[in-house]
Amino acid sequence: MSRAPLLRPPRLSEPQRQERLRLLCAVKERVEEVADTAVAVMRAEIPSYAVQDAPFFADVRDQVLAHYRIQLALLADERRIEPEDLVFSRAAAMRRARAGFPLEDWINAFRVGRQVFWDAVLECAGPSEAAREAALSLVAPIMRYVDYAGSHAAQAYVEFQQHVVADADRERRDLLEQLLAGAAPGRGPLHAAAQAYGIGAQAPMMVVTGACVGGSRHTGEDAAAESGYATSAAVSSAGARGGRTLVVVRHGEIVAVPVLRTGMEPEDVCARFETVQRSLARDGTVLALGVSTVAHGVAELPRAYQEARSALDLVPPGGGMTALPRMSSFDYLALRADGIARQLVDPRITALLDEDDRRGGVLGRTVRAFADADMNLRVAAARLRVHHNTAHYRLRRIEERAGRNPRRIADLMELLVALALREAAGEDEDGQ
Repeated sequence: MSRAPLLRPPRLSEPQRQERLRLLCAVKERVEEVADTAVAVMRAEIPSYAVQDAPFFADVRDQVLAHYRIQLALLADERRIEPEDLVFSRAAAMRRARAGFPLEDWINAFRVGRQVFWDAVLECAGPSEAAREAALSLVAPIMRYVDYAGSHAAQAYVEFQQHVVADADRERRDLLEQLLAGAAPGRGPLHAAAQAYGIGAQAPMMVVTGACVGGSRHTGEDAAAESGYATSAAVSSAGARGGRTLVVVRHGEIVAVPVLRTGMEPEDVCARFETVQRSLARDGTVLALGVSTVAHGVAELPRAYQEARSALDLVPPGGGMTALPRMSSFDYLALRADGIARQLVDPRITALLDEDDRRGGVLGRTVRAFADADMNLRVAAARLRVHHNTAHYRLRRIEERAGRNPRRIADLMELLVALALREAAGEDEDGQ
């Protein structure tokens, strides 16, 4: 804390000094009335104060009176403020922080108190020239007092909030560790925290893991923490339907446990986190996110966490999101395939697909459409918006060039596997 200011006025003549003391005594005689006015103005001008109850305003009035009385005493004695003089203010700041009042409202209350006090000084001064000069001599000391007292109280407020934030971080971390061990907290603060997030022993939940990837504007050893806090704020601002989402930064990764509340589907969670990922990317924080399938209760969260980690491994280097609820088992196996699986693809199929890629990929799209239509060529042709004969010609060409007949299930599966492996390899190479 900076050194306390000396509330000494400019050099005054003896008559001016006497007038100044008279003025201070006049304010002191009506100080309770001035305090009542200050409380009334705070109630009218500060929204978070306006909705409070009588005990709160009794506390505010006590604080205002204490400030006014010590200020009058210091101005009369012309001495330096000591930190001990403001112990009461520090305690009040912590009470406001604990109650959740915004810091700007707390500072605004100081502004109101100063303005009302100054109005009282001017009113008590009256019209005489000597009284006006005495009042003007108080301007600088009053401002120094308000500046020092306000800074002192704000420091106490911020210190308390920092402790609250640290405690909340520890509580979230402890809660997450217990959940990822498959155990629901049965009582105490962690049980209350779990309930606040909607987490129950049998609640349907998902796990989302994330990490900051190359290309982010935020670099350095604190990058993961910064991106984690940004993600937490973004998830909150995205508006999880019906409540908050537990988000924790741990061991260099971000872990979120969204609860599927009434009416929500896994796709709702996927869409919300995809929006978060894209929004943060536009702001320079590039994240990779992996999303699990649904865990039906806390006991399944360890499995869901491992799923989210596996999904995260499939995100390309450039960031993005891999969501298991959006994938089939076939898609997942193709993405997890290694180089050996690709080597097992018949070279004739590889050559056909290479040529097809150069020609725009119409044969590959035909194979997929034929499979999606349950091998009904007319339906596939309609979906491709081509004539039935055109679709038939394409299948015959595939059979001639690759030695695989798409009308046979085994051959169709082999073609689909080759296409899926090719697509997965292309995403890895392009970083899309």
